[in-house]
Parts: sequence; structure tokens; C-alpha cells
Amino acid sequence: ICYSKEVCGYPLSIFFIVVNEFCERFSYYGMRAVLVLYFKYFLRWDNDLATSIYHTFVALCYLTPILGAIVADSWLGKFKTIIYLSIVYAIGQVLMAVSAIHDITDTDRDGTPDNMTFHVALSMVGLFLIALGTGGIKPCVAAFGGDQFSDSQDKQRRTFFSVFYLCINGGSLLSTIITPILRAQECGIYSQQKCYSLAFGVPAALMVVALVVFIVGSGMYYKAEPQGNIMLDVCKCIGFAIKNRYRHRSSQYPKKEHWMDWAEDKYEKLLIAQIKMVLKVLFLYIPLPMFWTLFDQKGSRWTLQATTMDGNFGLLVIQPDQMQTVNPILILTLVPIMDSLIYPLIQKCGLNFTPLKRMTVGMLLAAIAFICAAVVQIEIDKTLPTFPTASQSQLKLLNMGSNPVTVNLPGNDPLVLSPAQVCPHTITHNYQVENSVEISYYYYYICLYYWLFLNVLFFSIRTCFRFINGMSTTVNVSTVAADFGLIEPFYYSNYSLIKNGKVTFTISGSSQSCEYSRDFGFGSSYTFFIPSTLDFGPNCQESITVAEDIKPNSAHMALQIPQYFFITAGEVMFSVTGLEFSYSQAPNNMKAVLQAGWLFTVAIGNFIVLIVAELAKLPEQWAEYILFASLLIAVCFIFSIMAYFYTYIDPAEIEAQFKKKLNADDEDDKSKLQKTEVEMVRKDSNKSHDEDDPAKQTKM
Repeated sequence: ICYSKEVCGYPLSIFFIVVNEFCERFSYYGMRAVLVLYFKYFLRWDNDLATSIYHTFVALCYLTPILGAIVADSWLGKFKTIIYLSIVYAIGQVLMAVSAIHDITDTDRDGTPDNMTFHVALSMVGLFLIALGTGGIKPCVAAFGGDQFSDSQDKQRRTFFSVFYLCINGGSLLSTIITPILRAQECGIYSQQKCYSLAFGVPAALMVVALVVFIVGSGMYYKAEPQGNIMLDVCKCIGFAIKNRYRHRSSQYPKKEHWMDWAEDKYEKLLIAQIKMVLKVLFLYIPLPMFWTLFDQKGSRWTLQATTMDGNFGLLVIQPDQMQTVNPILILTLVPIMDSLIYPLIQKCGLNFTPLKRMTVGMLLAAIAFICAAVVQIEIDKTLPTFPTASQSQLKLLNMGSNPVTVNLPGNDPLVLSPAQVCPHTITHNYQVENSVEISYYYYYICLYYWLFLNVLFFSIRTCFRFINGMSTTVNVSTVAADFGLIEPFYYSNYSLIKNGKVTFTISGSSQSCEYSRDFGFGSSYTFFIPSTLDFGPNCQESITVAEDIKPNSAHMALQIPQYFFITAGEVMFSVTGLEFSYSQAPNNMKAVLQAGWLFTVAIGNFIVLIVAELAKLPEQWAEYILFASLLIAVCFIFSIMAYFYTYIDPAEIEAQFKKKLNADDEDDKSKLQKTEVEMVRKDSNKSHDEDDPAKQTKM
């Protein structure tokens, strides 16, 4: 075997692999961080559809590793599998970036794509290729890096895996911080919109870099030949046992101690014994998907929850999708604390905190996290406006004249509006808006504007506004970054989106102008009325009438920190311990099978989100959080019972005893065979003596 040159005791080839992994993880987690907001605000999907497609994508990302492992071990080898699927991966990322360019189909140049089918189709193809690529190379890269070390470099191999997983967390953390910042920028050829194309384009570029770096080091790699995949052998053995058991289901056949023993007709007893050990662990995996059902919603439901909250932390403004960075930060903090402080402290207290007990506590912590999310949602709901139902409409009244007016609405008390005044509350109609409105004075100066916005403006992570011109001349409204165009007399502008924070508007008349400034919070909506008596001087600020259609988000994003803490603590106790437990309870050659089973539980957990999101249809989001928490608590109770009856084993010891028994059986068979040969030799010898004895010869 020829290994690459060494630098500081490490193969030179692993440096290319480490850089490749960092770039690939940055690409994946960066794209995934902004994905659900792309669905909601670019493709205009509702929360349920955005959540469903997001979790379908995540589920595929955890199903395809099984396919990648089989292809690498049985056909192409790890190196070629990584190369080919990385190309597929990069193409998918590029397609996602292209699908987010709104100018491609924005023929009327209003900032909204006119052919949404094109963008949806392109993004779905891109996501499928990404799922195929990232899942396919997931089981190959780490194993390929381990292949670069010789048997005498065990210490260096362990260090490599530590650095390797540090790169995973580092790429995840940096990308989750950076890509939401890129998304929050405004870009476009004809109109400026949130820059999802840049947020997807940078991860695409990083994936291309990852591919190029990996190819550059190709001459230095040790490339092991495919030697077959153990998962295929396990599946074939289990399938044969089931089929053979079905053939011999009649009572005339003797029963076996274990149903896997029916495979002894074709497969080795050692392989069957190893599969039995794996099946015991896989049986414990049955309740585990429910944990992942809750855990992966931090990238969907929790991100959507953050869009209705205030992300202003003083000197720092946090984007809704940046709240996900709390998870990797807490992981890097909690893992050493748990290993060096919490677990030893529990052990000193004399408590037998076994791995399965840790996993049970981890599931309970995840349930507590969702209870916290429900409490936060209830607080958010208190701050949200009451939206009209399908049979209702809502309106506000604005007096654009210079004299008071009285408005009589059926079912409402007469309303008196002073000049340039907005009615202080929203009026809800339980009938059609065409019903008559009686205005006793200056009817042509009354402006009725309905509080019906596009879905894209509901709970927006930005602020939307418009101006109403009450002057008899045309005015122009602009900011340093954008010009919102001319507004005709007694007319209004379209709603426009603007960044949060302080914004200064320049209002220009025929020959005069003035400036109007205001601080905007997250998710607010305003209508600004320019009265006919506008003073283009220093009193311009006081002359503008402000109607707050939707109040800014007042629930702070810091309220999400407790739920992130509990879900991350649950992840550390559940996921890290679960993998450690699984590996300790399976033979060395079966660890890949358990890895595939573990990833499969993640995929199933994401599919459960789809089912609940589409079937439950609960009217309140907090009720859905409570539902998920209740389901996990119920599953946790079942898992604790299964764990109570589980008996811990030492696979190495069982294998050694089994091999010893097989060797003893072989020795017995060999001794029996030797005895048989000796007896046959004696019989042949006696026969020859009989032939030589004249007394025993037959006379003719």
C-alpha cells in the first residue's frame, strides 16, 4: 500500500480532505439556513407548505447516505463517488442560486417574479440534486480520510477525526451567521429585493471550491478498491432467514431458538450472531424518530416563529434565520461541560446514569423545549393584530380634508374625524365591503383603505409602508437608497418594503422639499398621509399623519434562547450518547449498518413533521407545539420501558466466545474425523489379515 507524503506526521492528502469538508458543510448549512424563508417570502408559500417541503428535503438528505455507502463500497469506490456526487451537488447549488434571481421572469419590473412556476421547478430540481449529493458523499468523506492513515498512525487518525468534526461544526456555525446577512442585503437588476440569490450563490461557490480542492489532491490519495458493502450482506441474510422461516412455517419442522437461525443453511453462524446483536440495537431505534421530529423544526417552525419577533439586541440586529446559530454555539459549549462536569458529578452521587437513561432525559429536554416554544408563541400571539376571517373585511378611515367629517357605518356609532386624522381603530365588517358608507361632510375628501395585504406582507421580517398624497399637486417620495416615484394628487403609492431601523424620506413638491424621519421595527406596516397643509420647512416632521396598520414585533427574539438551550442539551444527551451507545453495542464490521439505521431515524422523523403539518391543521401554532411535545413524552415513556428490559452486551467478548466455540466444534469434528479414519484403517488392516489367513479362506 502506497500512502502520500507526510507533513508533521500526517499524510499530506488529509489537508485537502479537511478543507473540502469545511467548504461542503458551509455550503450545505448556509443554504439550509435561509431555505424556509426563501419558500415563504420568495416563492410565496404558506407556513405549512414551506415547512413540509423543507422537511422533505432534510429527510432525503438523510436517506441518500445509505445509497452513497452502497455505491462507494460495492461499485465506484469512495474517491469516484465523492467526485461524481460533488459535481451533482454543485450543479444543484447553482440551480438554487439561479432560481432565486427574481429579475429572470420579472417582465413588468415590479420586483415580483411573473412566472413563479419556473422558479419553483428550478428550485425543486436543485434541492433534489443537493440531497443526492450531500447525502451520497456524507458516509464517504470521513471514511476516505481514515483510509489515508497506515496502521501505525492510530493516534494521528484520532486527531484527524477530531479536526474533521470541528470543521463540520465550524462550517455550520459560520455559514449560519453569514448567509442570513447576505440574504438581508438588497440586490437586483431592475428592482432591489432581498438577495436570496447571493445567499444561495455563496454556498454554491464554496461547493465548487470544495470540489476543486478535492480534485487537486487526487494524486496524493490512497484509493482503496471497493470490497463490498456489509449492509447488502446483512439485508440478504435477513431476507433469506425470513423467506426460509416462511417455507418451514409448518408445525412438522422443529422450532429455532431465534428466527435468524433459519439463515444457517446458507450463511455463517458468526455473521448471524453479529446480525442478532445489531437487531437488538435497531429494535431500540423504533421510538427515536420522534426526537428528530422536534429537533429539526428549529430550522423551520422556529425560524418562522422568529420572523414575528424583534431581533434588535442593541448594537446587534439578529435576523430570524440567524437564531439557529445558538444551536452550534451551545453544542461547542455543552459537550465539554457534560463530559467533564455533569456526568462525573452524577456518577459521584452514586447514580447509574446509563447511556439509555441519558437518551431518555434528552428526549424529555426536547419536549420541554417545545413547551417553551408554545409559551413564547402565546406571548407572540398577544402582540399580533386580529386579521379578518374569510367572511370579514377590515378598513380604516382617513380624513384627507381640512374640516371635520362624520362617518356613519351600519352597526357602528357615528365617527367624527378631525382634519388629517386617522380613525384610532380598525373597523371590521361581517358583510361585503360594497355596503353603503354615509359621509355627512366632504365625502370626496374621505379615504377608505382596506387592511388587506398580500400574504408576503404578513409577519414580514421587514417593514412595509406607503404614502397618500392629500395635496393638489404631484409629489415625489424617495430615500438615499431608492426612489418610490411620483404620487398623483389625492392618490396613494403602492406598498414598499424597507429595512428596519431609522429611515429618512425626502418629500419633494414642484419646487420645494423636506425630510421626514422615522424608526422602523420588525414586521410593521405604516401609511403616511401628506396633508394639503404640509409645511415644507422645519415643521415637516410634525405635519405628516401616521397610520400604524400593523404594529412592530414586540416579542423579543431573546425569548427563544431557553427553547434553544433545552433542545441543544437534549441533542447532546440524546444524539451524542446514542451514537456512542450504538457503536459500543455492535461488532466492528456492523458499525456501518448502525450508522445507516441512525440516519434512517432522522429521515423518518422529518417525514413525521410532514404528516402532522398536513393532517393536524391546528388553528393555533402553540397548540401544534404542545401536540409535538405530548407525542415525544408518550414515546419517551415507551422508550424508557424498552430501555429497562435491555441487557448491555460486549460484542467483542461475545464474538471471541463464539469463535472459541466454533473452534472447539471444529476440533471436535476434526477428532471425530481422525477416529473414523483410524477405525477405517483398522478395518482395512483386519480385512487384509483375514485374506492372508488360509483357515479363513473359502474352499472352491
